[in-house]
Amino acid sequence: MINRLVREGIEDLVPYPPGKPIEELERELGISNSIKLASNENPLGPSPKAIEVIRGKLYTINRYPDGSGFYLKTKLAKKLTIAEDKIILGNGSNELIELSVRTFLNPGEEAIQPFPTFLVYEKIVRAAGGTMVSIPLKEFHVNLAGIRDSIGPKTKLIFLANPNNPTGFALSGSDLAGFLEDLPHDLVIVLDEAYIEFVRDETVSTGLKLLGRHPHLLVIRTFSKLYGLAGLRIGYGISSTELIGYMNRVRQPFNANTLAQAGAMAALDDEEFVEATLNLVRQGLEQLTTGLREMGLSYLPTQTNFFLIKTPIPGKSLYEKMLRRGVIVRAMDSFGLPDYIRINVGLPEENDRFLNTLKEVLETSS
Repeated sequence: MINRLVREGIEDLVPYPPGKPIEELERELGISNSIKLASNENPLGPSPKAIEVIRGKLYTINRYPDGSGFYLKTKLAKKLTIAEDKIILGNGSNELIELSVRTFLNPGEEAIQPFPTFLVYEKIVRAAGGTMVSIPLKEFHVNLAGIRDSIGPKTKLIFLANPNNPTGFALSGSDLAGFLEDLPHDLVIVLDEAYIEFVRDETVSTGLKLLGRHPHLLVIRTFSKLYGLAGLRIGYGISSTELIGYMNRVRQPFNANTLAQAGAMAALDDEEFVEATLNLVRQGLEQLTTGLREMGLSYLPTQTNFFLIKTPIPGKSLYEKMLRRGVIVRAMDSFGLPDYIRINVGLPEENDRFLNTLKEVLETSS
């Protein structure tokens, strides 16, 4: 039996629940013109400057990528005012999460996370033979005191998403700084800033400002959300030269592909697209929350391009009913929130369709 060959603990893991391609869902359900608001993607599409540069790079894909990511790291270093040797590139920020675990966590050691949060943290830790300690949120906010109190002799890693996924709440700069000051120096803190560019609260600051005092802090970011490059899988991490050096010993040599590196470089210059995205998200959040208030539904305020909605019927049931009407949302059962759905901001017409479909489903379900 193959299960006898599998490493201990792997059989207990549940695969990450990806959605089917929209085309396949439409074929199965006999529907058309579906909209997807389930994966926190950029509804404007990819950066136009990235598309233009990628087209020009297509003829080079017979060659291996730049294994050092020299040009992209040089551009990031200039933009972020940091040294190039403090940057590591990843096949999306997911790979950087995995690299942090593979580099620093021994089998039998522990990582700590708030919960609910990004599901990939626990999956990677457990797959590596580690144990994940989950600290429940406190009124949907990260319980920093609870995390601090849970640190034990086996603790090696702490994962924090700021803003958190799926709640959309963000830690203030002062709370984050105070938390890091109180921690032992033999821990690696992975600060996932996948949505940091969407933050509107001025009390929230990036972890980049704290790197000088905390060489064990790893800040990771992605080009998937703001820049619309989710399909290219490109992200980056920033930390001390020493920490990045150890991760580079584990990293595969060609982990960031040629088109992803070229697209990311161009996207960094696409200020018009960035501003259009941020404006769309701000206006979309207003449009959606106004519609939800009119329906008398509760939702969580957010510092991201997505938010949680409290549902009067089970979230999984609502997801299935809306799916049959061509509106794809995310049920929150796997996050331990069975009475919620999560949606990201879409185009104005997609937001309207979501609200109208939601109202129709709830009226027919009462």
